[in-house]
Amino acid sequence: MPSTLKSKIEVELDNITYYIDIYNNSLTDRWLSSLERNLANKLILEKNFCFLGFPNSARNIDFLCGELNEISQTINEFEFSPEYKVKQDYTKKDFQNFDLGLNHDTCNLLHRYFEDLQGTAWKLSEYYKQADYDTKYAIRQLNNLCHEIESWVLAYRKQVLDPDWIRPSQITTFLNAPRKELADEDFELFKKNRYDREFGGVYLHWSQVGKTLFEVFRDEDGKKLDDATCSAINHQKYFSGEFDVEWGNTINESNAFKKKEMDNFREWLSLNNFDWEDPKLALGYIKLGQVDLDKSFGSDRFQDVLKTLGNNLNIKSIKIKNGLSSHFDYRLGDKNWITIQKQFLKPGYDWSSKNG
Repeated sequence: MPSTLKSKIEVELDNITYYIDIYNNSLTDRWLSSLERNLANKLILEKNFCFLGFPNSARNIDFLCGELNEISQTINEFEFSPEYKVKQDYTKKDFQNFDLGLNHDTCNLLHRYFEDLQGTAWKLSEYYKQADYDTKYAIRQLNNLCHEIESWVLAYRKQVLDPDWIRPSQITTFLNAPRKELADEDFELFKKNRYDREFGGVYLHWSQVGKTLFEVFRDEDGKKLDDATCSAINHQKYFSGEFDVEWGNTINESNAFKKKEMDNFREWLSLNNFDWEDPKLALGYIKLGQVDLDKSFGSDRFQDVLKTLGNNLNIKSIKIKNGLSSHFDYRLGDKNWITIQKQFLKPGYDWSSKNG
């Protein structure tokens, strides 16, 4: 295990606090500084896109399809020039196959809508510049809800067929979190960890629009790339003081099925003229730290931790050891939750309409 910094992070949930040890590598000092700024500036924690892959949550497939239909209606009611419409009447059959597996075609279509309507971090779409506040918010939710639905479908199937391999996670993001570019030396950290995911591991958040090569490989079932698919690919180049936590069992290439997948991925990369050893392709996840499971939960057993987390899917505060903290008194179920988000996002919406 890498050496740790003196800085630690405490994440307070409803009835429990868990503790993160941060590693000492080329990125973590700058990443911690960004997290500190997010907390000091009281940025809004994005609670409707936080705990993913918990199949018994109230945010089940029927609830999420209802949310998706509402925001799709908002998008379709806006008069874009030229006209742009999205599918509007979703049910679980659109996302869940007869074998309980995920329908990738529907998810890919949602991703395409989002990319068309918002654009990228470095070139916003003309549609996004035209949109009013409500429509901009709805476009943002297209992406969030798609990922949340994907996670729920996969988790539900695992709960039925193989409950020890549910892949719950925590996506800890803030509205309007400033991005910075990764330094050249940071890209070696992708190669150091690759696609290993450790139970309780804390990883750099993906903070840009588009898909990674690994996501495209999975979504396209290993097919050779065409021009349309290539247009959706982005290699990670930003960090934002945000982080993800892996709450699933540890998975790496010592698992036979993972080794097979990674061998197929490396073969696919070569077929499409990508170099597995090129650090700028950002092939992997940068690991920032590790949750102290025993200290936090009194157990390092997956099912014990999952049960405790499942009853505490709300972040109340985040605190760094130096004393800096931010409290998030709003809850996902609050009637004014959407209003809180929109008010906070308005300055960014105004900027994008004028400058994007």
